[in-house]
Amino acid sequence: MKRIIIAVLCALGLVSALDAQEKKGVLTLSSKEFKTKVYDISAKNPEYLGSKPAIVDFYASWCGPCRAISPVLEELAKEYGDKIVIYKVDVDASRDIAQAFGIRSIPAVLFIPMKGEAQMTVGGRSKEDFKKQIDTILLGK
Repeated sequence: MKRIIIAVLCALGLVSALDAQEKKGVLTLSSKEFKTKVYDISAKNPEYLGSKPAIVDFYASWCGPCRAISPVLEELAKEYGDKIVIYKVDVDASRDIAQAFGIRSIPAVLFIPMKGEAQMTVGGRSKEDFKKQIDTILLGK
């Protein structure tokens, strides 16, 4: 029902498609969107551009471990709701972003808190591990 309401509001122009997609869960970003929502990698000292803590999943469609963590990230996006935002960046389609972050192995997951340094992890992990990292790195619990 919620999806139908959002679809109707989008059709009426009352909610942008991007806002609707963000409310559904994980948002896949192009290089251009990444540079306006997360980090402008062309800046001398890039700063996080978001308004809440974020996770960025660097993935590829052919990567088995990437496909394995994708539903976990969707579940976490729903569980944490408005507390965090979760993005996905396809390393094949956004090579400039992958290169800027030195991505050599995937899945690579970037945790971006509102204060402090972002932290990168590589490899698959369980939902429990993700929750621990979200709670400590992003939410400071």
